[in-house]
Amino acid sequence: MERKKVGVISLGCDKNRVDTEKMLYRLQEKFELTNDPVDAEIIVINTCAFLSSARKEAIDEILSCAALKEAGKLEKLVVTGCLPQKFVAELYDALPEVDVFAGISDYDRLVNAIEESFAGERKNIVGQPAAEPDVPRVLTTDGYAYLKIADGCSNFCTYCLIPKIRGAYRSVKEDLLIKEAAQLGKLDELILVAQDVTKYGSDLKNGENLVRLIRKLSALENVGHIRLLYCYPESVTKELIDEIATNEKVLKYIDIPLQHADDAVLKSMNRKGTYKSYLALIDKLKERVKGIAIRSTFITGFPGESEEAFGVLLKFLQEAKLFNAGFFKYSKEDGTAAAKMKNQLPERVKNARLKKLYSAQKKIVANTLKSLVGQKQEVFVESFNGVCYEGRAYFNAPDIDGKVIFTGAGDFQTGDRVKVRFTGYKDYDLFGEVSE
Repeated sequence: MERKKVGVISLGCDKNRVDTEKMLYRLQEKFELTNDPVDAEIIVINTCAFLSSARKEAIDEILSCAALKEAGKLEKLVVTGCLPQKFVAELYDALPEVDVFAGISDYDRLVNAIEESFAGERKNIVGQPAAEPDVPRVLTTDGYAYLKIADGCSNFCTYCLIPKIRGAYRSVKEDLLIKEAAQLGKLDELILVAQDVTKYGSDLKNGENLVRLIRKLSALENVGHIRLLYCYPESVTKELIDEIATNEKVLKYIDIPLQHADDAVLKSMNRKGTYKSYLALIDKLKERVKGIAIRSTFITGFPGESEEAFGVLLKFLQEAKLFNAGFFKYSKEDGTAAAKMKNQLPERVKNARLKKLYSAQKKIVANTLKSLVGQKQEVFVESFNGVCYEGRAYFNAPDIDGKVIFTGAGDFQTGDRVKVRFTGYKDYDLFGEVSE
């Protein structure tokens, strides 16, 4: 029997991408993988449900694929991940076009469920969040890869649905992570991700912690560099800062989601930090790790965020001078504590504040990039469009930060590292030329 062609659409974060890559490994055992949804006989959509906007994106994608099924171009439609994990009770009847629903930990049963659906029976195999599956991956990135070192979250920020979707914080055992990383092949960059990377090992019993894991991953010959994302500020220890400073494989970059800077708003969010403690941490990082690029994310429009509190956040940005920052307007999510809070702000206020934050940060970034003009840095090559190369320096994480756009003689391939002299900048991107 000819193998059916399956295409997978992965939505949401890089943690979802890792889930998708493990799913792809399972799917290829019985089906032929294709990158072209139009060519697929089965489409799997791995969804995000963190925010209402993410849920809308997922539903729109499902309906788009359902239209292909209606037109007879698609045989089976499968929806996996966070959306069915939290909302399958509502989705099952609302989306009869979907043949299989699976949650975040159901990939071992997915192939059988798809095969059984060909007998005409719709399947709902959504189970409870469980340990990470110990399976290889089909990489969807080139020259770099993400390593999900934990799943779930136990921080219970008042605006966040993640604990109710993905469950309590669960570290992946150290030996499994070392094995997984070693199987990924030659990587210029291994990017550690979790809902809270810095809490790694806190639920394990053999002394596992983030610094120990970094040291063991650094010993792998196939890993060139290590990047740290999603490090909660309260858990960024002196030991971790020292490791970033002294370990040559660890990129001088850290992502620390601060979310706000006004003490009262932070308390309402159930965040443990303060304006003073956040600034102290940033100063400590900059002092200990020369040239470190610090990235963060912030939420504006949280219930009760006054004009004064918003002003505090703007002031913080001016003082912190972060290399990169992302901003989001508060999204009221049913099932969270913040959704029940008084003083919910109108969308027009949230939109206006979001615009001001981006404007303020753009000026800070401009001064930072201007100071880099004339300097030389190693750049990871990502692509070539026939005229210019695109790549990333150590201060650019994939997809979320700016790019380095450069020219130069040579036949550089994806994954190569070349020395580039910066000659200019625009918005969040740097321009340059290869330096011999």
